[in-house]
Amino acid sequence: MKRVTGLGGVFFKADDPTGLYAWYEKHLGLKQESGHGVEFKWRHADDGSEGMTVLAIFPKSTKYFDPSPSPFKLNFRVDDLDGLLAALRAEGVQVGEKIEEYDFGRFGWIMDPEGNRIELWEPPK
Repeated sequence: MKRVTGLGGVFFKADDPTGLYAWYEKHLGLKQESGHGVEFKWRHADDGSEGMTVLAIFPKSTKYFDPSPSPFKLNFRVDDLDGLLAALRAEGVQVGEKIEEYDFGRFGWIMDPEGNRIELWEPPK
């Protein structure tokens, strides 16, 4: 089983997410195109299917990164969320109890040894 297939996104906290998005657009040309952040679209080299990586800025008060105290969160793309979570659990990794499902994929969470919350995303097939 492949574990991580790519970077799904980088998420971080800011005092003023709206102002920071404006700064990124003005100075780096990165425009927030959806409520989910800046989307970098690309194609898989092996089969030509479309994928994306997201940059998203959250308010410092967000609870979305909890229980991690870190101001950032990484999101990794995976092919088999259930299989990977089971393997990680068997290896002693701290795995979150819930899986969330949306039109844009399924999500699960783990914690690394330093307390950073890592999001695992299985995009729709």
